[in-house]
Amino acid sequence: MERPLELGNMTRVQEFVLLGLSTQPDIRDVLFAVFLTLYLLTLLENTLIIYLICTHSELHKPMYCFLGNLSCLEMCYVSVTMPSLLVGLWTELCHVPFTACMTQLFCFISLICTECTLLASMAYDRYVAICRPLHYPLLMRPQVCLGLVTSSWLSGLLVSVVKTSCIASLSYCGPNVLNHFFCDVSPLLNLSCTHVALTELVDFISAIVVLWGSLLVAIASYMAIGRAVLCMSSATARYKAFSTCTSHLVVVGIFYSATIFIYARPSRIEAMDLNKVLSVIYTVVTPMCNPIIYCLRNKEVQAALHRTLHWSRG
Repeated sequence: MERPLELGNMTRVQEFVLLGLSTQPDIRDVLFAVFLTLYLLTLLENTLIIYLICTHSELHKPMYCFLGNLSCLEMCYVSVTMPSLLVGLWTELCHVPFTACMTQLFCFISLICTECTLLASMAYDRYVAICRPLHYPLLMRPQVCLGLVTSSWLSGLLVSVVKTSCIASLSYCGPNVLNHFFCDVSPLLNLSCTHVALTELVDFISAIVVLWGSLLVAIASYMAIGRAVLCMSSATARYKAFSTCTSHLVVVGIFYSATIFIYARPSRIEAMDLNKVLSVIYTVVTPMCNPIIYCLRNKEVQAALHRTLHWSRG
């Protein structure tokens, strides 16, 4: 007997049904193979980065501390959203209990907020390295680096507790169909049968503080870096300074463009198909590309990787 997609108007929703990316069987099979490959590749890349940073003393620097945490975060990121996406592609519909949906939402919000603050911390690290190189050992000493990393994770958890509590306290009377591949804020608000103005306000304020706040820190850091680089007399020095920041700017641009479009708006979003496409960018594509953009093109990381491969062959 087929499970109904909608619950009665007077019954509290006990589970949600995720429609996923596509309902066409021929496309679903191809998408399943593609996203499973991307998922495994993302885990492999980020595991490799963490291993290299932990096992090579020359990578025990603030920049690589941030990159190691970013790789750990990306692995958690894809592991929160990708399983429900893959299940939906494999079975057409993904049934998620209410508690599991709220748990997924909590983890997702926590991780996306952590990534915002972590990217801002990485921008500050590059600002200190280029604009105040003589003070770098003091300003980015291990205690400061640890404090920035810890505050990034804790701030993400704090924001997630507030936002998830507000969303979980809403009433969901039916229908219970989410036009998404994971439990996200806007699809859940669209299904609520109670007044959501306060929850939307909390969601909007937190998005402004976290997304725009961290973005402004990154922009300010790179504006200062740009001014400092343009004042350098040597073309070689300018190229070297810009090359260390270009990869970060690419990731920041892609990540913030998608997340701000989706989350930094005070109303429920109706264009869910566009939402799903943008969500794929920052939940699937960005975690896969970050290790390549940040680390595997980095000469120090490449040298560490070559030594590791040489040891394994020896």
